[in-house]
Amino acid sequence: MSASKLQESGDVRIAHSLHTKEEEFVVKRREIVFQSLQKHEIHCSQNKVPHIALLSSGGGQRATVGLLECLVQLDKAGLLDCILYLSGVSGSTWCMASLYQEPDWSTKLETVKDNIIKRLSGPGVSWGDAFAKLKKYYNGKDFFSLTDIWAAIVVTTYMKEIDEHTLTDKWSQLGKDPFPIYTATDKQSKQEEGGDPWFEISPHEAGYSLSGAFVETSNFGSQFDNGSKKKHQAEIDMLYLQALCGSALAGEDSKEFIWGKIQGAAAFEDNPNSPPVEKWYQVLMDLVDMNLCVLNVKDPSALDQSIRTMLNGKNLAGGKSQLIFPTQKLNLADKEAAKLYMKQYTEDVCNYLSQFSLGPFDIFLSICRCMALWIWGRNYNFLHNMTDESVPSALLRSETRDFEDAGLLLNSPYFSVLRKERDIDLIISLDFSEGDPFMTVREAADRFKKLNISFPEVNIPSEDLEKPKDFYVFKGQNAPTVIHIPLFNVVNCGDEVEAWRNKYRTFQGPYSAEKITEVMEVAGKNISNNREKLKEQIAAVVGKKAHN
Repeated sequence: MSASKLQESGDVRIAHSLHTKEEEFVVKRREIVFQSLQKHEIHCSQNKVPHIALLSSGGGQRATVGLLECLVQLDKAGLLDCILYLSGVSGSTWCMASLYQEPDWSTKLETVKDNIIKRLSGPGVSWGDAFAKLKKYYNGKDFFSLTDIWAAIVVTTYMKEIDEHTLTDKWSQLGKDPFPIYTATDKQSKQEEGGDPWFEISPHEAGYSLSGAFVETSNFGSQFDNGSKKKHQAEIDMLYLQALCGSALAGEDSKEFIWGKIQGAAAFEDNPNSPPVEKWYQVLMDLVDMNLCVLNVKDPSALDQSIRTMLNGKNLAGGKSQLIFPTQKLNLADKEAAKLYMKQYTEDVCNYLSQFSLGPFDIFLSICRCMALWIWGRNYNFLHNMTDESVPSALLRSETRDFEDAGLLLNSPYFSVLRKERDIDLIISLDFSEGDPFMTVREAADRFKKLNISFPEVNIPSEDLEKPKDFYVFKGQNAPTVIHIPLFNVVNCGDEVEAWRNKYRTFQGPYSAEKITEVMEVAGKNISNNREKLKEQIAAVVGKKAHN
């Protein structure tokens, strides 16, 4: 069956080629790029138009508002129309989701920016609305995970909205904006030898960038068997997509933060009055509090005793099995052992309670189980039971896959744009990372070298490691040119680089209007101060492409 027929049928597509609709978009977008180059007196033939990708790293709200202002400054410089692809990780995808709500946003960016900033600076989503959305996820999907909780409780806190649009219903083939690519990683593949962790989601396809295995975006999350759709699931909405791509706290050291959020969500619900549901509810609340105690190295023995009394007493009748509590003592002095103890304790209590019908509190039981098992982004595996030697065998066996923030593996979406078929000539990398401002580009160079994918050598002057500049260019003989732009640098921050980093950490509450303005001003200077350098590098890749 041809690739186009596969795309029409909704089956899995395994091929190192672009989706036909992406190919059609590229043809149209290249004309816009061509016209933009002519305005800057950068001349090339229409069949030699350079493919330029703008990459934006993760970095929480720092990346969200930083990317927004960089795009505004590119627009003011007349360079936004030179961009073919826009790809993001984590917090940058939050900005992208807001932009692509508005068709042809790049033609009215100042207005779009003002609307986004007004929302981010305004009132948040109410607990009632957030919890109603969480229930909607719980009741409407085959798999419920911490990503659903992250979407409803955390992303809404930062983005101040519940975006229920889908990626496909907001995309027009006639769109005048750069082609968006959202990125995540396959959690199991990170831990498997020879796995393919790099996962991309575009308006047309979702799938593995390196293996070339894709499914229609509208079918991502549906159940497949041997390449054919078996059971349809509704397309994921943009709120969930932002959580899938922007769940950087999926690192195990964030459990206290998430248990705290769950505690707040549980407290929102009215406490039930009728036993035994009241007892079930109390067990779950004690279980949440017990986890928080252990994470804060506080004695949870009173909570433990309360749970044991209720579950082993006569308060909960009708169970098919009795809960066997651990006999060993909880050792708070050994943090790792204490974490493992609570993981098993939580899982055992949840498994026991699952015998009963908890009514409205089934959702909290599921949340506690997800916390114990640390389940993020679980979806059906569209490659299940397929046979194809070009795809890692582990991807073909499992019925489900778990997805998480790509920033936990590499905090910039290089893998999405460096698929050979996208033929990228120039990458403009905006780096909003916390800490080492060169980590992403150096790690990318190392990873691509191991995979035999063309990428320029990355050499950073030793004096720049502590005092980064605002513009770096890396070139190679048969590799795309990479422009690397760190957010905080000696040009826009002077000697206060470290102070700026400390003021704008990744994991802090939603920014005030003042903080949003400050980050945008700093980020914008990285573009406005380097307009001519950007034009020079664009002209250089045009010349290189013409020569080749």
